[in-house]
Amino acid sequence: MSSSEPVSEETEPMHVNAAPRKPQILLAASGSVAGIKFGNLCHCFSEWAEVRAVATTASLHFIDRASLPKDVVLYTDDDEWSSWKKIGDNVLHIELCRWADIMVIAPLSANTLGKIVGGLCDNLLTCIVRAWDYSKPLFVAPAMNTFMWNNPFTERHLMLIDELGISLVPPVTKRLACGDYGNGAMAEPSVIYSTVRLFLESKTQQGGSNIQ
Repeated sequence: MSSSEPVSEETEPMHVNAAPRKPQILLAASGSVAGIKFGNLCHCFSEWAEVRAVATTASLHFIDRASLPKDVVLYTDDDEWSSWKKIGDNVLHIELCRWADIMVIAPLSANTLGKIVGGLCDNLLTCIVRAWDYSKPLFVAPAMNTFMWNNPFTERHLMLIDELGISLVPPVTKRLACGDYGNGAMAEPSVIYSTVRLFLESKTQQGGSNIQ
């Protein structure tokens, strides 16, 4: 589906007594070879939720657009600028923040992790994170080389995102794309999906959401 489709400003308010609706999930990919699994991730979520997707310029080197579900709109940095013409027009990263109940960044690269903890917002994805309402869940699934994962900067950055309330889906140990064996590979899409779904179903059972 074309990313030129406008983002609707209408989102049902999350009242406890309102009729249940599908969750609205914003999936985002940053520049990592694990982006080859992004289509699979979108398929996992689209069977359960309404899904919109965001991709950084670097991630497009790995994402096969044809692998995405046909009803999932993929937004890129170009859409951030082309959708705004004059004062009063909708700002894409703000509208996506308003639309989404949950955001999931998978894969999260070392570079984008560093940008998030520094508050940088130089592309569509990081602008969404900078504008995000942290009363809503935000999950990240890192993907990077073992040397980068074990680097002291990563430990510091993970502590900071935890303080923000961002939930971590930890990487796994396996043979990496570069040939090295170690920790740093992105969790499988099925694991990311089940982690988010179980979290939301738990919140629903506690009476904190009207989402199915």
